Amino acid sequence: MEDMTASELHAVHAPPAGQFLHGLGRHESDSILAAAKPRRFCAKSVMTRQGERADQLLLLWKGRARYFFDTPNGGKNILMWITPGDVFGGVALVSRPSAYLVSTEAVRESVVLVWEASTIRGLSRRFPQVMENVLFIAEDHFSWYIAAHAALTSQTARERLAHVLVELAPSIGREVAGGTELDVTNEELANSANITPYTASRMISAWQRSGVLCKHRGKIIVRFPEQLFPRVV
Repeated sequence: MEDMTASELHAVHAPPAGQFLHGLGRHESDSILAAAKPRRFCAKSVMTRQGERADQLLLLWKGRARYFFDTPNGGKNILMWITPGDVFGGVALVSRPSAYLVSTEAVRESVVLVWEASTIRGLSRRFPQVMENVLFIAEDHFSWYIAAHAALTSQTARERLAHVLVELAPSIGREVAGGTELDVTNEELANSANITPYTASRMISAWQRSGVLCKHRGKIIVRFPEQLFPRVV
């Protein structure tokens, strides 16, 4: 972790406004952003840790991150991905002492804005739209977890992996000639779909042979996403 100056932050391309600042005017948004401290995290850094006191709210300004959950047997479950404009650590808005339910880690070098709990609670009282936005984000996360649980109990491994590929496209995908390019590893896909890396590799190889996708320089290009679900088409 490395603190940044305001001038260093301004040199970094600003992310989309995202849901956190939805409905706020330019002056209000600027006041909220000015109250945060910019920090830089190297890839694989843990930015919030499961079980620790939730004393900060963070917004991803640049890079990529993800939630993960440490299981009692030492495993690591990969959860939602975090892209620029997303906030995490929203439980810091609660006045009662609370802990982070999951951990977050930087997948690649990232820049975040950090608000101390007392600061963001004060801002939420000054700008009530902030609390409404965070509640909306929480609802969106809850919907994601319901869908993930339903997929785990009712879908095959192939269907779960196909859904992960399709759902990642709008958040971390990049349009290139021939399809959508995803900078993601087989292991990351396997963790997201709750399957083994071997199973993920086998399925991706089969899709590559059929021309649905291709791997190029360590990245996956999804060419025909609709063909990931042959029984639905």
